[in-house]
Amino acid sequence: MPSVLDGMIRRKPIEQIDDESGGAGLTRTLGLWQLTAIGVGGIIGAGIFSLAGAVANEKAGPAVLISFLVAGIASAAAAFSYAEFAGLIPKAGSAYTYGYAVLGEFTGWAIGWDLLLEYTAIVAVVAIGISGYFDDLLGFMHVHLPLWMSGAPGTEPKGVADGSYKVNLIAVLLCLLIAWVLNLGMKNAARFETFLVYLKVAIVLLVIVVGVFKIRTGNYSPFFPFGLSGAFTGAATVFFAVFGYDAMSTAAEESQEARKHMPKAILYSLAIAMVLYVMACLVLTGMVDYRDINPTAAFSSAFKSVGLNTIGIIIAIGAILGVLTVLFTFMMGATRVWFSMSRDGLLPGWFAKTHPTRHVPTRITWILGVASAIIAGFLPIAEAAELTNIGILLAFIVVCIAVIVLRYRHPELPREFRTPGMPVVPAIGVVFSIWLITFLQWQTWVRFVVWFAIGCVIYFAYSRRHSLLNRT
Repeated sequence: MPSVLDGMIRRKPIEQIDDESGGAGLTRTLGLWQLTAIGVGGIIGAGIFSLAGAVANEKAGPAVLISFLVAGIASAAAAFSYAEFAGLIPKAGSAYTYGYAVLGEFTGWAIGWDLLLEYTAIVAVVAIGISGYFDDLLGFMHVHLPLWMSGAPGTEPKGVADGSYKVNLIAVLLCLLIAWVLNLGMKNAARFETFLVYLKVAIVLLVIVVGVFKIRTGNYSPFFPFGLSGAFTGAATVFFAVFGYDAMSTAAEESQEARKHMPKAILYSLAIAMVLYVMACLVLTGMVDYRDINPTAAFSSAFKSVGLNTIGIIIAIGAILGVLTVLFTFMMGATRVWFSMSRDGLLPGWFAKTHPTRHVPTRITWILGVASAIIAGFLPIAEAAELTNIGILLAFIVVCIAVIVLRYRHPELPREFRTPGMPVVPAIGVVFSIWLITFLQWQTWVRFVVWFAIGCVIYFAYSRRHSLLNRT
């Protein structure tokens, strides 16, 4: 009988991961550009439509583009590691699966358990953000929702009686909408996602092409109004706008020619997003003095300020539709992590059952859809946001360490993509992630410790004994 420690450090053989199906497999329907679209959909969202303006206005000024470049370089260090694993282990689960195969069962469990909370919380946060855009758009058309469905309790603005807000109904409906779309089957869901990504990219290109003619070079001076430290502080903030490929990598088991396509899709999506981010930041800070940028609706406000009201409205509508892709990517990521953990026996196998014709984990998807809807409907955005961030950074650390360990433990394994600059590049990913963790508030750590403690109870009471590896 294996000891507790033996169970915690047992590793899932890579060849077993590659051969598993057991009737619970997913259907490979996604091509290279659909995968890339899912990655772009997860990366470009609130970061470009609101976060860029907030960082420019409050932390970095025109040097916000430096903030994005620094964050992009740091994110690329992790992206290279994800790309190597995606080509080597083309299965659902992403960081959970990679950690399980290289660093052991308990490490894999811890990352998978953490990502379930992080991804679900991200879905809720983004849904709350979209509901704010939607409310502003309705206000422009002189339409106002009843107070009881306008926001979470306690988020009433000044002048509104405390207790008037009961639920953020728009955010709730958005979460349930994405759950429904995912349950249509991956092929149909990916078409929906790809269409919205194309729309979002078109909106960003519209911003760049039209906005470049409204640039006033004087707005770039001073370029570092908050000093170089302001640009680096901004990098820590916008870092959370330059990942998304990690959630996309959970779809590896639904990718055609996954070994070839997954690494390319990860790197392509990050590269496309970074080019658009930098160009959009140049336009934004060139059109408007950084002190006058609207932190919440930067681009639509910028175009209105130069007399292009119609463009501003189009951007507002495009932002609402485009940010839906972030909901799609991260809810999909959460469902695939849970699916993998259940298939491995670490959570009840009932959850791993897929729809007989659509071949998607319907049960998990609806559970996570309802869970994210509850968070989005009844928590203020600040409290929901505090549930995010730490899990992504810990996943980056695990993946970057694991790719180094596996390279030296099994250099003979066939790799479609090899992380360059080994071990320096993944080490940069580890160091930068640890540095960013130091920026997190103590409340985030408290929530993480509580969630982790719950996960430990489940692991030692159920998962360790029911793990498929415990039966071999």
